[in-house]
Amino acid sequence: MNAERLARDLDWNLLRTFIVLAQAGSVTAAAEQMRLKQPTVSSALKRLEDRIGRKLIHRKPGQFELTEAGALLFKEAVDIQGAILRLGTLMRDVTDEVRGHVEIAMASHVVCPLFDQTLRVFHETHPAATLSINISASKQALEAVTTRRASLAVCLVRERSPKLEYARLFREYFGLFCGPPHPLFGRDDLSKSDLAGQSAVSFVTDRLEDALRPVTLMRAEADLEDRVVGTSANLEEVRRMIIAGLGIGPLPIHVVKRDVRDGLLWQLPPYDGLPEIGVHVVWNPKAKLNRAEAALLDMLRGKISEVPIEDRTYR
Repeated sequence: MNAERLARDLDWNLLRTFIVLAQAGSVTAAAEQMRLKQPTVSSALKRLEDRIGRKLIHRKPGQFELTEAGALLFKEAVDIQGAILRLGTLMRDVTDEVRGHVEIAMASHVVCPLFDQTLRVFHETHPAATLSINISASKQALEAVTTRRASLAVCLVRERSPKLEYARLFREYFGLFCGPPHPLFGRDDLSKSDLAGQSAVSFVTDRLEDALRPVTLMRAEADLEDRVVGTSANLEEVRRMIIAGLGIGPLPIHVVKRDVRDGLLWQLPPYDGLPEIGVHVVWNPKAKLNRAEAALLDMLRGKISEVPIEDRTYR
């Protein structure tokens, strides 16, 4: 395979179709997502395999998996797609340098005065810049930054990727809570043993191998029912299920202070030694940032370096 000829002749649309196909896991699903007919998708895959000179996907009844060459191509194609998606923003900055858009991928439970103050100063300093904040699970937020679909992420981090850079924005502590319909609501005489066998709700990242591992251990020590009856990536929906009485669930203590005060939530044992969770700002050092993105990231990193972690710890 001649690399120079490949670079000259390769059709980007074939790579784009391959990305969707690899993510969808079947020709049928990819065709539906792209609003194309199945033979069109299959033909695009065949043309790409012919152009690359390698089998990219093993397909037969009950099997759909990338080959080694397919996995390698998918990884590179996602990076190429991220660069292409950013071309519009970069070209806009050439014509008007004071404008720029910042795409923030954020976990749902971020309540941080320092972050809010930074956004205010950023807007006052760069009023022509625009922002969008997209809420998702931390895993998806990190993926968006890795593939350069987001300018930066504000989320939980379990394992650090060497491709990304990190700065801890704040620390928070999780407690266990129940809602008014729950039989333990309003009781001051509780011990951890009273929680044994009670149903639970939680976040999708509340797993031993994921970002909320300390919360998973707290639930296990409380001997809650192993089966989690409701999960969500969004704090508001976990809060909704707890208040509705579906079960006991974890929430950041500083986020739900008002709910406790208003009688919507009741904190349960344990009250000491609560799990500490770090929330980080994450960015891709290889991404070409527009002026707005660079300015906001510089402001955030500056604030983080100026303010001691003790003042960025919400108990």
